Amino acid sequence: MKFIKSLILIVFISATTSFVNAQTINTDKSEVKFKISGGGIFTVKGTFTGMKGDFNFNSSDVSGSSFDICIDSKTINTKNDKRDEHLRSADFFDVEKYETICYKSNTVTKTSDGYKTTGDLTIHGVTKTVTIPFTFKNNTFEGELEINRFDYNIGEDYGTFRVGETAEVTIICKVN
Repeated sequence: MKFIKSLILIVFISATTSFVNAQTINTDKSEVKFKISGGGIFTVKGTFTGMKGDFNFNSSDVSGSSFDICIDSKTINTKNDKRDEHLRSADFFDVEKYETICYKSNTVTKTSDGYKTTGDLTIHGVTKTVTIPFTFKNNTFEGELEINRFDYNIGEDYGTFRVGETAEVTIICKVN
């Protein structure tokens, strides 16, 4: 009898801990912003939305935290319909073939400035390990990284004169 009570208590604590750590992504308020040089003269700014996945962050148990999140590649928006259609084409993101851009963490650690997560970023069918420094305040994950588009075979035929080589990326994930 004592064993059964202990087992029930362990199951209850495990279930409660998992429930507390999992947060729901607010897809309406979450986005990935980017900026990249265009033609060496101006900067193109845009966003991706449609963020979904598993967001499990616990500042009391950072090493037990994890992220497995994707965005919808079709949602690219630079506020220029013609450019957006071109970015969705096989010349760049090929969104019909590669519908999502995904990140899956391997580790989450505390740093002097906040936190960092290292994991696998998959864009355009290519997976690379990246580290994203981030903060988590008011139920909002905000992280930044730089992505070399050639690492992911994006727009390879366009060189670096018309489109910059690297994009500055800011991830904003609001959770409930």
